[in-house]
Amino acid sequence: MCGIFGIIAKSGSGLDQASAEQAVHELFVLSETRGKESSGIAIRNAVDATIHVTKDDVPATDLIRSAAYRTFLDKALVPAFQGGGHELAVIAHSRLVTNGTQERNANNQPVIKDGIVMVHNGIVTNVDALWAKYGGRIQRRTEVDTEVLAALFRLFLEEGSGPVEAIRRVFAEMEGAASVAILLADHKQVLLATNTGSLYCIDDAQGSLVFASEEYIARTFRDRDGVKERYAGKEVEWIEPFTGRLIDLRDLGNTHFHLKDPAPGPVGVPVDAFAIQDHSTADRPAKPAMNTGTEGRLRALIQFPEEVMRTIRRCSKCLLPETFPYINYDGAGVCNYCHSYRPKGLMIDKRPAFEEVLKKYRRHDGKQDCIVAFSGGRDSSYGLHLLVKEFGMRPLTFTYDWGLVTDLARRNIARMTGKLGVENILISADIKMKRRNVRLNMEAWLKRPRLGMIPLFMAGDKHFLVHVNNIRRQTGIHCDIWMENKLENTDFKAGFAGIKPNFDKERIDKQSALAKVQLPLYYLRNFVSNPGYVNASIPDTYSAYKAYYVEPREVYLLLFDYIPWDEGTLDRTLKEEYNWEISPDTTSSWRIGDGTAAFYNYVYGLVAGFTEFDTFRSNQIREGMLTRSEALEAVLRENRPRFESMQWYFETIGVDMERALKAIHAMPRLYRNRTMA
Repeated sequence: MCGIFGIIAKSGSGLDQASAEQAVHELFVLSETRGKESSGIAIRNAVDATIHVTKDDVPATDLIRSAAYRTFLDKALVPAFQGGGHELAVIAHSRLVTNGTQERNANNQPVIKDGIVMVHNGIVTNVDALWAKYGGRIQRRTEVDTEVLAALFRLFLEEGSGPVEAIRRVFAEMEGAASVAILLADHKQVLLATNTGSLYCIDDAQGSLVFASEEYIARTFRDRDGVKERYAGKEVEWIEPFTGRLIDLRDLGNTHFHLKDPAPGPVGVPVDAFAIQDHSTADRPAKPAMNTGTEGRLRALIQFPEEVMRTIRRCSKCLLPETFPYINYDGAGVCNYCHSYRPKGLMIDKRPAFEEVLKKYRRHDGKQDCIVAFSGGRDSSYGLHLLVKEFGMRPLTFTYDWGLVTDLARRNIARMTGKLGVENILISADIKMKRRNVRLNMEAWLKRPRLGMIPLFMAGDKHFLVHVNNIRRQTGIHCDIWMENKLENTDFKAGFAGIKPNFDKERIDKQSALAKVQLPLYYLRNFVSNPGYVNASIPDTYSAYKAYYVEPREVYLLLFDYIPWDEGTLDRTLKEEYNWEISPDTTSSWRIGDGTAAFYNYVYGLVAGFTEFDTFRSNQIREGMLTRSEALEAVLRENRPRFESMQWYFETIGVDMERALKAIHAMPRLYRNRTMA
């Protein structure tokens, strides 16, 4: 999830102050792509026997430009090079916030706990259970999940374990994903460990090494001006899943270890405890929590047209209602969508054919051999399970976080990658900017709400196609495997913008050349009639359109073109094998990782009498997966408003939920004055 990195040097390594400062600077800038919501650094200075720490809720590039950061380096780093240079250890973090608000600096990283200073990339999904299990023996002070890892590590050290045995015990207790770097106040060692493989090292063979969360970051770093004289051409070594290193600061000796190896690990190298000094600024004021009275008033505003959904005229074969764009029925009540539907064969098992395709790309040297776009949703999670467990692939997963990926999705990403030992490259957008863009467009939309403009709110996530192509170039992996599910075709969203359905398209993400012209023209007309849309989001929206419809897609394998998609098997596997989590405000496992889905389905359901669940279940009917009565029963459950998720959405983008609901409720209904039968 986040970006972690560090520099470790023994006494006499020849690393000078300017090179060390430049290295930290370059690594901070490169690691910021993995999280821009806060940043921090810890420096172990042997001269004053102190571990100095500073952190703030700002992006790394803002931190390293600040006067406070320069003052910090003068206190923490500069003295380490007086008198010819001494042993040095630096660990740092660029944070994508998950557990714990960044306004409280104790939640930011590096985390300080019981003489441990730790940076952590990942999410501990059983954090509350661990605090409860060890209650009385460890004390919780913050919201961040990293704290429990540091507390357990110290506890196990005090029980007599060496550093390696202690970290093995920590990983055995935790669930989720973790790549960690640890400074110990009372040991002359630095510890690195990972269960996903999101750690890469460069050893300069002169007495210093650097590490980072991604291979591309490490490779790019070694060729940067100011550091390439020392690191250029050096091998980038992967710290593979479920392994780690214990690095001795006396001679930079590396002990490699496996997290699941039962053999005793090396003992620690204790020293008189260093002081730990936190130079961080004071906490910023936290956002006030919503009071119960306000929440109750909002809940009372929620509307659900259940009777309409039960009685609206629908296709006699599927569930599509008369309010569906461009729908018509024949004399038997069967809709044109059913007549035009070509079965996709989603229940046909084509594993042998898929295996033949994979043979072209599978590697046998332990290196990653395919890229998987990983949203944390049910299809990408189950597909990842199949690739690793059944087909023996070594995926490199990729997540684009544009600010509306839910915490639940992030936790499920951690569950899957941590248990499967799969690296996840997370590209973090400028989340504040992305959320600002959604807010600006929402404010404009609320003045004149139109169903056809709703996809504008999801434009910000379409850049994932650009990033996956970048990762292909950076890694040299030329096989993309996608978990696109053809049951998820939601052409009605463009239909409300005047785009007729294309019944002959092969992929759900494709539009005809005519539609690619008509769609921007529809948006342009709305921009002219509603000037609020002419705002700072336009460049991002344009580049999103270009990314989605122009960005090339090379080896684009669709796993569910080969493997039967069975909802029961999928849900059961994820729950039983990975403790996969669903949202408490719905019975469905679909769309729970998308922070926008609860909002737009509420609007579609209220105004048009259906949601994307109706289209999904209708496609299942056509594929013979469900009976019509089973599908109808399902959508009447799944179409219910998801209050908690909508509340999170409006709070996240900074729009008043009550005002938004009133504007939505004032929209004319498409089903009024229609025959209900």
